[in-house]
Amino acid sequence: MTQTAPAYRMLIGGKLVDAAERFEVINPATEQAIASVPDASEDDLDAAVLAARQAFPGWSATPIEERRAVLAAIADAIAADAANLARLLTSEQGKPHADAESEVKGMSGYLKGIAALELPVEVVEETDKRRIEVRRVPIGVVGSIAAWNFPLSLAAFKIGPCLLTGNTLVLKPSPFTPLATLRVAELIADVVPAGVLNIISGSDRLGPWLTSHPGIDKISFTGSTATGKRIMESASHSLKRITLELGGNDPAIVLPDVDVAEIAPKLFWSAFGNNGQICVATKRIYVHKDVYEPLRDAIVEYAKTVQVGDGSQQGTQLGPINNRAQYDRVRAIIADSKAQGHDILTGGGDIEGPGFFIPVTIIDNPPEDSRIVREEQFGPVVPLLRFDDVDDAIARANDTAYGLGASVWGGDEDTATAVAERVSAGTVWVNESRNLTPLAPFGGHRQSGIGVEGGREGLMEYTLAKTYFLGKR
Repeated sequence: MTQTAPAYRMLIGGKLVDAAERFEVINPATEQAIASVPDASEDDLDAAVLAARQAFPGWSATPIEERRAVLAAIADAIAADAANLARLLTSEQGKPHADAESEVKGMSGYLKGIAALELPVEVVEETDKRRIEVRRVPIGVVGSIAAWNFPLSLAAFKIGPCLLTGNTLVLKPSPFTPLATLRVAELIADVVPAGVLNIISGSDRLGPWLTSHPGIDKISFTGSTATGKRIMESASHSLKRITLELGGNDPAIVLPDVDVAEIAPKLFWSAFGNNGQICVATKRIYVHKDVYEPLRDAIVEYAKTVQVGDGSQQGTQLGPINNRAQYDRVRAIIADSKAQGHDILTGGGDIEGPGFFIPVTIIDNPPEDSRIVREEQFGPVVPLLRFDDVDDAIARANDTAYGLGASVWGGDEDTATAVAERVSAGTVWVNESRNLTPLAPFGGHRQSGIGVEGGREGLMEYTLAKTYFLGKR
């Protein structure tokens, strides 16, 4: 008996609905279409925004404890379907199944972590004559766009603070990775009050419609800096509030007192986790001359043990690049290094067969002005860069338009922390990397974004200050 493929639908106003048009989703490991999903029209978007706007008065007036309970129910529904969601995520995104399972569990955990946060009420004056309070109130209808590298995690980053603070939401996943998110829509259709959370899928046309829609009060976007600039311009016409988590060219600085054998695998995964498709993946590794050669050799040897392949296959540690456009871009960066005569220590070639596969590629001390150093590669290629003087390493690490994340590695924690204090980035890790929590803010400096996600500061991104002057008689 032939199994019927799931009918992916959007969630609008509490109902699962289709669209007049659909588009195909490609498995990046096989380059084959694995499903079709609704391609939302402008009318569909209008319906989602209207549903969110109609739900806003009731939801914003709902006690926060009840809003916490809804977030917990969403988290529980996701956790209960974790195995199926992980399979979908691997099929559309390409990441190994173990990583997909971790992302699904992380989505559930993040929602519960956000639900535990409190919104502050600040008393700025208390006298015999008056009390002045600053409270936080919701903005209204939020439009959110999640990127394809972590579709469920990034959805949680939007859903959690938006709903907890009393806003309503229209969420759009990337057209490359809509399947798991639409499955979440199905799971929570009866969990969330109608219109509070709407999930719509669409091709490239949908994003600009969403960001310019007059019924949207705030945009929360995760993706490239180039797209973030276009969103900022679009949002400016109606003065929409924005939170933009954008690209990075994240440096790591390795000090001379490190334990090479201990940190080599950690540095490798800081750069190559999720196939390098992480906004805070290490993009440039600056290594002190005293440990450059042994660390270089240790990372290269470790790279040879890592298995690249279809994420659905047992033993795979790195999957394919998610989509053709990014695959071609990463290959162009590697080709540029070859053309410039850079020493490629491992990788650099092609992997035969279907799929957007690129071998782990490590480049030995290319010039600081080379493309691989100046650009965000967002793929499985990283340069190792030698330095003699820590001041020079810090200056080179900071010489970028970005400022998202960075890491410092050293045997003496105080020394490493002192270096971290001089690195310009929104998040700096010492002797670890890429860890995030719902309890702490995460955001970029300079062209890596505007605003933050996570923590109390992240909650406040979804609110407006409202000041009360309370006179006393």
